[in-house]
Amino acid sequence: MLKSLNTFLEKWMMLTTPLCLMIGVLFPEIAGKGVPYVPYLFAVMTFIGGLKSDFRDITGVLKHPLPLLLSMLSLRLLVPLLALFTGHLIFPDNLNLITGIVLEFIVPGAVVAIMWTSIYHGNTPLILSLVVVDTILAPLTVPLTLHVLLGSDVAIDTMDMMRQLLIMVALPAVAAMGLNELTRGRTKKTLPGKLALLSKFCLFLVVISNSSKISGYVRHMTAEHVLVTGVILMLAVSGYLLGWILAVLSRREYETKVAMVFGSGMRNISSGAVIAATYFPAEVVFPVMIGTVFQQILAAFFGTLLSRANAGKQN
Repeated sequence: MLKSLNTFLEKWMMLTTPLCLMIGVLFPEIAGKGVPYVPYLFAVMTFIGGLKSDFRDITGVLKHPLPLLLSMLSLRLLVPLLALFTGHLIFPDNLNLITGIVLEFIVPGAVVAIMWTSIYHGNTPLILSLVVVDTILAPLTVPLTLHVLLGSDVAIDTMDMMRQLLIMVALPAVAAMGLNELTRGRTKKTLPGKLALLSKFCLFLVVISNSSKISGYVRHMTAEHVLVTGVILMLAVSGYLLGWILAVLSRREYETKVAMVFGSGMRNISSGAVIAATYFPAEVVFPVMIGTVFQQILAAFFGTLLSRANAGKQN
């Protein structure tokens, strides 16, 4: 029964995640009570996601690193720069919105990208390596990128942010891979499937809790916030497209192309929401959280495009 429920939720992730966001928006007083527990829920999610990989997966990908490097280029540099340029172009007088837009696109790659890559028969070791490497580096890359792109305009407690990312992301990922090594891969074969449903419930609780922070903005949408929503959608689409373009230019096969598209396009929005809610004004949270509405829908859309394009080549 649990396996069937997990399969059902995987099939309808594009609808369940936005539904969770709306629950938090409609019932902020109740949903907000979960905010203090979000970092721990996130650590559980990262640990479960990390159970699907081990250090040998990363070693194998590093022997042929070009797809990984190109994905990191898009994830860490190209899309964040595009987000910064777009934010300053459209909202030149609102530093909070610029910060939220940039933060949305500098957080680590999404653990759920592993699931989508698997669904569309992509290169699993590549997406595992990308997510794990980017996740482990996040305590350094996220504060550094914020400082480089936004500079002294934004006051950041860098050390505390690094500590938060270590607890939520890096340490659970390393612990999961270490457990796989200690058990010689036994946990890799058994635990991810058994804990997949728990991971999804943690994700739903994180989205519900964090979305309570933007309840006022969503329930009283202004023309500016509608524009922000459109900007986030455009930038999210650009992440997938850049991954696809880089895969085509480097002449990657279908499996690697799938991993590069999802790796470049999907972000760990929940971690960005935690950072935004912890260190910035509430207005910064809105551009970050609104991306939750699009992420699973876009993943399904681009997965379908990839599958059809591949089928067309084979016919």
